[in-house]
Amino acid sequence: MSGTTTAAVRQRRRAAGAGANRWVVLVVLCVSLLLVALDATVLHVAVPAVTEDLRPGAIELLWIVDVYPLVCASLLILFGTLGDRVGRRRILLLGYTLFGVASAVAALAQTAETLILARALLGVGGAMIMPATLSILRQVFPDRRERALAIGIWSAVAAVGAAVGPLLGGFLLEHFWWGAVFLVNVPLMLVSLPIGRMLLPESRGDRDGPWDVVGALMAAVGLFGAVFGVKRLGGGEPVASPLTVLPLLAGGALLLLFVRRQKRRTYPLVDLRMFRRPAFSTSVGCIVLAMLALVGLELIAAQYLQLVLGLTPLETGLRLLPLTIAAMAAGLAGARMLRRFGPRRMVCFGFCLTAAAVLVLTAMGASDDAGLLLFGFVLLGFGLETTLFGAYESMLSEAPAEQAGGAAAIGETSYQLGAGIGIALLGSVMNAAYAPGLASVPGVPASASASAGHSLGEAYDVAGRLGGPAGAALRRAARDSFVHGLHVTLLVSAGLLLLGAAMALRLPRIMHCPEQQARTERPAGVEVPAPREAAQPRVPVAALDVRDVAS
Repeated sequence: MSGTTTAAVRQRRRAAGAGANRWVVLVVLCVSLLLVALDATVLHVAVPAVTEDLRPGAIELLWIVDVYPLVCASLLILFGTLGDRVGRRRILLLGYTLFGVASAVAALAQTAETLILARALLGVGGAMIMPATLSILRQVFPDRRERALAIGIWSAVAAVGAAVGPLLGGFLLEHFWWGAVFLVNVPLMLVSLPIGRMLLPESRGDRDGPWDVVGALMAAVGLFGAVFGVKRLGGGEPVASPLTVLPLLAGGALLLLFVRRQKRRTYPLVDLRMFRRPAFSTSVGCIVLAMLALVGLELIAAQYLQLVLGLTPLETGLRLLPLTIAAMAAGLAGARMLRRFGPRRMVCFGFCLTAAAVLVLTAMGASDDAGLLLFGFVLLGFGLETTLFGAYESMLSEAPAEQAGGAAAIGETSYQLGAGIGIALLGSVMNAAYAPGLASVPGVPASASASAGHSLGEAYDVAGRLGGPAGAALRRAARDSFVHGLHVTLLVSAGLLLLGAAMALRLPRIMHCPEQQARTERPAGVEVPAPREAAQPRVPVAALDVRDVAS
């Protein structure tokens, strides 16, 4: 029996082990995703309370917020490929344990340094959990049609987590202290650990050769530098700053060396030949473009709702809730749409619908138009989730099954990098369109105008200090300039989305289900016996990262 046949038989037997419990397994995996997605956003509303209690400096506060996604993005490839070697369930359960311990440490932190360390450990736990959930999902749902439905449910849960995070954080802060936003993870992990141990099947890639420890560390350090540099750009730091340029250059160099190393090794950590498959490489590109076009836009939209329209954080969350509900609906309908329209038309449609939503939102002005925002956000949520669902499912079905964890890590990493680059790019576009409008406001000193050009919030602070007609004029000019910058940013975002629609034309036209095709094409009246396990097609794998539509 050949190695390929043996691998196929083993995969079939592992999937059969999950058998009738596969939907229960999906629930356990969705709880894992919900926890990671919640932790990515729940801290946002707690930042003022943390600042008041721990008194962190500006740099410490930045690390408290950013260290979790930074560490998580850096370690995805390391833990994704390690799970392929030592067992994906084992890595997932270790991630549960670390996540619970780190949550308790964060909740009881008495200093900013302790909270930063705890958030970093949460990032390590998140990097263990995310690729493992997708790898196990692939093994438990070998049938592509069922897997598409499972991914739809999984991604809908991700949308819920992104929306519930700030709302849950606000509720906990009203009734408890800020540590409660972390402490809530502990009982959930205590329940998830024994249930996961009982129900989740163990699986690993059927691959020979040693695990490339040096390559894994190169990827981790390289991604850390690249993501750190991109986040500094997105935070408005100077491009020429050594703390921005050096991490970017070092990270890029290490990633290039990592690619060269993988090409030369007999047993690579990540098989880069996956990118030769048009469906896989195109899906990765579509994920990057979708996030690049939209994540920075989401942050700008939140500022518009609060600073231009004057809504409270809770009112802002409620205004954005239709976006989340539409994304959930698209996730649940995704499997049916994929079967009917195929990956190419589904992803193209999603990109075009999202671009249309962005263009609709260019009608936003200085006054509130609740109906316009509702319509635009519903289109935006449905279009975005349709795009990501089709791209992730295509990638999940194109990567080799024995590299499930590595492929899952690639999907998550592409999501994180796209989001980081989007914040940097669209933030730069926004600043370039916003600042010139404040250069010469009548009655406002040049120094005040320069300070106001940094952000709308700072402009309001400067206007408050100035007072009188000059302050009112500066406030009005800043608001109008922000709305103008928002329109320019929306147009750039729409262009990127249309570029993604053109890229999606390289995806397969139909959703390939080899078993169904074999049954359909047999001659009339001829009974074809069920294929033996050795003859089962090797339906490959990939990775999904939806959790954080909003992260």
